[in-house]
Amino acid sequence: YFLDKSEKYDSRDVERLQQDDKWVENYLIWRHDVVDDTLKMIDESFQWRKEYTVNDLSEAVLPKWLFEIGALFLHGYDKEGYKLFWFKVKHHTRDPKQQLDKKKLVAFWLEHYAKRDHGKPLTVVFDMAETGISHIDLDFVRFIVNCFTDYYPNFLTKIVIFEMPWIMNAAFKIVKGWLGPDAISMLKFTNKSDVQEYISGEYLPPHMGGTDSFKYSYPPLVDDDFQTPLCENGPITSEDEHESKEEIDADTKEAGELNEAQNLNQKKMNSIEQISKSEETDKTEVKPKNAKKALTTFKGPLLHISPAEELYFGSKETGEKKCLIVLTNVTKNVVAFKVRTTAPEKYRVKPSNSSCEPGTSLDIIVSLHGGFAASLQDRFLIMAAEMDQSSGAGVPELTQFWKEVPRTKVMEHRLRCHVIESSKPSSLTLKDNTFNIPAKTNEDLHVQLTHLLQINKRLEEQMNRCLWFQQLSVVLSLLSVTVAAFCFYLAYAQRS
Repeated sequence: YFLDKSEKYDSRDVERLQQDDKWVENYLIWRHDVVDDTLKMIDESFQWRKEYTVNDLSEAVLPKWLFEIGALFLHGYDKEGYKLFWFKVKHHTRDPKQQLDKKKLVAFWLEHYAKRDHGKPLTVVFDMAETGISHIDLDFVRFIVNCFTDYYPNFLTKIVIFEMPWIMNAAFKIVKGWLGPDAISMLKFTNKSDVQEYISGEYLPPHMGGTDSFKYSYPPLVDDDFQTPLCENGPITSEDEHESKEEIDADTKEAGELNEAQNLNQKKMNSIEQISKSEETDKTEVKPKNAKKALTTFKGPLLHISPAEELYFGSKETGEKKCLIVLTNVTKNVVAFKVRTTAPEKYRVKPSNSSCEPGTSLDIIVSLHGGFAASLQDRFLIMAAEMDQSSGAGVPELTQFWKEVPRTKVMEHRLRCHVIESSKPSSLTLKDNTFNIPAKTNEDLHVQLTHLLQINKRLEEQMNRCLWFQQLSVVLSLLSVTVAAFCFYLAYAQRS
């Protein structure tokens, strides 16, 4: 394929295919490990990616009105924890002149999410409330279907269709013909009474029977993990913004003793080691080598961020309420940064809006406020941008800087929350092997879990078919016995 069609591929896609095992694995999973089918899918998707310039899609190359109408966006999660990709069908009307831009918008969102969350699967929601014949666009629907069946491997968990009008039944019979047997099993037709089988009420709008008050808005571009809403910092209190390091260190020592007694997991211990090490350095600056203590480090163009993916908090039983984020400036200029969270009522971030000098590191303390507990759905966003040498680093200067800096020059990185549910001692094997055997990443585990869920779904369907045939066989057997008995009865009656 590469020798014959190399000019039809984007070299960045080819390079990624050679380096990203997970991407290859997703293609194989989606094509049931049939290598020829997998190669054909890669060939088709790569040609499509180059045709639609997927790697270069951005807000700047798409009409602004497409983002403003709110027909497509990412928001919330289903009951299995998969991100929801919303299609508000009532905002879509057929127009051949706009078709290409609308298709590119779909590709933009899918690529945007794939890069942010490493290609984790999505649940598609077609909200067809208040729609009619004027909203039917089979060409556009076919494009969306092709995105998931041909271009983005193993990217679809299910398609939830809400309140499809009866007039569209004929159209969706055609759509089923495009999907194939695997994708057809993912179709879930719902209404207000049963949609919560798949999506809980907290992520459903009121017209779908839910309690989610979220309303899409633009600008700025509503981000995939930060729509619920995105805020600057935790609640404002009378406490000093620059909390003394002695108080943090005291909490650290107590947590360290608890870890020795209870053998809590590796990542939590790592965070505590980082905080206790900071005693030996300045209140706001630590040597870059200390950042290496984190289990993983995100190496961005402006900042290196430790940890790379998750902040570990304790449950009410474990009681751990503070985490450390270490930022290291790897540029030759001052880097301004600010931290946002999806749960501003829960967290205090210190500092949440400041700057980092060239070549230095800085600690950010994230703490739970009051009696709140961390949640797996909570997210943090770290935004960073280079400042001119002449710019000041005070609050007014930073405020003005963030108003003027172009979005294209802002580096963004996301962190999730992880909750340690139990205070029971963790496995000694894990502790002993902390620095010898690398743990599986969340992405690896997610791929395995997704694979297991798919296998489980197929087994469940097979079992259901077997049970149906078994019940049918029992009914037929009983019917045969009844007929035979009746025949014997008639024969006996005639002889008598």
